[in-house]
Amino acid sequence: MDKQMYRGIRKQSSMTVFGLPLIDISLGPDIEKNEIRGYANGIIAIGDIAKGWIAIGGLAMGIVTFGGLSIGIISIGGLSLGLIALGGFVMGGVCIGGFSIGAVAIGGGAVGYYAFGGGAWGKYVISAAKRAPEAIEFFKQWFPFLPTL
Repeated sequence: MDKQMYRGIRKQSSMTVFGLPLIDISLGPDIEKNEIRGYANGIIAIGDIAKGWIAIGGLAMGIVTFGGLSIGIISIGGLSLGLIALGGFVMGGVCIGGFSIGAVAIGGGAVGYYAFGGGAWGKYVISAAKRAPEAIEFFKQWFPFLPTL
């Protein structure tokens, strides 16, 4: 087996904003720093682990995030946690995903104060088994694009 290790990518802009590089890209291992994954930290961060205003990575944390595990105000990813969360398994304020848990939850499985989905549980629900009038009114007002309202 070849013991040569893949060298990752490290790029960082010289421009900074609030002490952070405008763009920081850090993917894969860095042999010199003895890191097995890239840690990006910038206004726009792209890395195996990314923290930034806009973060993209396997683990992404910031304001607007995209990643396998995504934590942010607006979060999109496999497992998303955020004020507005989109993805497979989502938790937060307004959630849209396969399985959603939040104040407003929309998904195949949805748990929330207002919940909409095939299997939905909460105070005001639209599901295969139940159609609460309060939920219908709420979702018509805020999510008019949803079917079966």
